[in-house]
Amino acid sequence: MLLKKYTSTWIKDFEMIKGEIENGLLGMDFTIEHVGSTSVPELDAKPIIDIDIVFFNRQDFEVIKYLLEKLGYYHNGNQGIENREVFKRYGQSTNNILDSIAHHLYVCPKDSKALERHILSRNYLRKNEWARIKYQEMKYEIALTANQDRKKYAELKEQNINVFIDSIVEKEKSSL
Repeated sequence: MLLKKYTSTWIKDFEMIKGEIENGLLGMDFTIEHVGSTSVPELDAKPIIDIDIVFFNRQDFEVIKYLLEKLGYYHNGNQGIENREVFKRYGQSTNNILDSIAHHLYVCPKDSKALERHILSRNYLRKNEWARIKYQEMKYEIALTANQDRKKYAELKEQNINVFIDSIVEKEKSSL
């Protein structure tokens, strides 16, 4: 099953990963955000923690990249999304926490549209039960259509859920 029932363990997992990254980036000016479905209480999700490292000075990116590489990550480009850099694990176990908890790691400047979308959609889903329920129902429908295939699920989610997320991002923007 692709989607799992919500568990507060995801918040603990995020905090453990965050602690490891904070230690690795000591001295840098950044924040770390828990984003994606696992950051929304009571929202069922794929059990993968989505994390955005937010930096404030564009010149800091190269240092952050270097320090993440020392932590066992490699830079995988922006994967077609401007101002959102993707980092993945090398696959060699070098850190018990970072290698045992499934996560996606993104590094974004503070003015990134992708970061804004992550934060606004997360906040809206946290505050609006109807939106969380609708989003969850959409995800289960897509998982069923995809026959529990991860790749197909990702494709269908990209095609079908973006309009919904765009609408809640706009609602959240207008309420600020």
